[in-house]
Amino acid sequence: MNKVRIIYIHQYFYTRDMVSNAGNRSYENARRLVAMGHEVQMVTSYTHAKPDEPSHWFETNEEGILVHWLPVPYSNKMNFRKRIVAFVRFAFLASRKAASLDADLVFATSGPLTIAIPALWASWRKQIPLVFEVRDLWPEGAIQLGVLRNRLLQFLARQLEYFTYHRSTHIVALSPGMKAGILNANIDETKVTVIPNASDLDLFSPDVDGSEFRQKFFLNGKFSLGYFGTMGLANGLNFILDAAAELKRRNIEDVVFLLHGDGMERSTLETRAKSEHLSNVIFSDPIPEKKKIAELVAAVDVCMTIYKNVPVLRTCSPNKMFDSFAAGKPVLTNMPGWLGDLAEKEGTGVLVEPDNPKDFADKVIFMHNNHELLKDFGLRSRNLAEKTFDRDLLAQQLEKVFKDVIAKQSI
Repeated sequence: MNKVRIIYIHQYFYTRDMVSNAGNRSYENARRLVAMGHEVQMVTSYTHAKPDEPSHWFETNEEGILVHWLPVPYSNKMNFRKRIVAFVRFAFLASRKAASLDADLVFATSGPLTIAIPALWASWRKQIPLVFEVRDLWPEGAIQLGVLRNRLLQFLARQLEYFTYHRSTHIVALSPGMKAGILNANIDETKVTVIPNASDLDLFSPDVDGSEFRQKFFLNGKFSLGYFGTMGLANGLNFILDAAAELKRRNIEDVVFLLHGDGMERSTLETRAKSEHLSNVIFSDPIPEKKKIAELVAAVDVCMTIYKNVPVLRTCSPNKMFDSFAAGKPVLTNMPGWLGDLAEKEGTGVLVEPDNPKDFADKVIFMHNNHELLKDFGLRSRNLAEKTFDRDLLAQQLEKVFKDVIAKQSI
């Protein structure tokens, strides 16, 4: 079979034109699958819906992807309880929708883990294989971050995780660390394929002009480090402010940190920066077009990938890292393991010691004072993006997973 009909379930599907701190992996994969000749129906939520608006399903066509939208208000500023309500509501309503569609295969991507509910239901009802994509090790992440404390909910979440892994025909993990976490559930290694996040080589590039944002944020004449993405509990961005305070104590005045995005921790971060007079920290609001984000990335000297120092987060496969590679930017991360290796062993940047603002400040000064090395980091970043993380190549790997699953199912 050449053409595969796919029910693609992702609660938070965004195109390049939609305002979001989230990534566009599902959109980019889906449109490439359509271009390869496959049929893709996306089951997702319309997160910008207002509580008093109708909650009916509606459809749009996004570059050949038939998208089924269910209005379910959601924001990364929501507290944990409101998020759970949104997850559960979508899971049960999407179950009926997904099971009503004709397809050869169900492909579901988490988080949240509750996306497994409509995926498992549709797979069982239609008697078709399920490929489950793990974007983060949930519920372990929520437990380690302290946001899922109820023992009963922890037990139920772990049971859902275990059941989903074992009932899936195949599993896609976004990093080697995620694969290891999946294998811990007694899953056969041949059942798991690592397909990491990807670099949008057509959007982010060393040739993009960032002069508009350098002028807007007064970055000219400064050594600038940028963070782009969600400002949530998991991101641990107080660590950046700790480093900014350390540089201020050392009277380093030509280094600035640009924090772009939004999230439930942003207001707290802004309040702290203001109260401590951290004039070397600049906040940037969300931007509608992804093209403009590429220009903002081009405006800084170094791109940061920062997370809270929690073990499970060392398995992450963050979009921001791969966007940085595509842009040909040196990277700085505080995540030992796979991400740290991509920085140090691949020669794209530096790894700073988690929770050590003095080491953070030292590494910033080191990068600031080594312009030629910085150029080399940037060249290696772009080369790594082209060689290993090209989105076209990774979409082809995903297509192969689907075709292999269909082929085995027909035997």
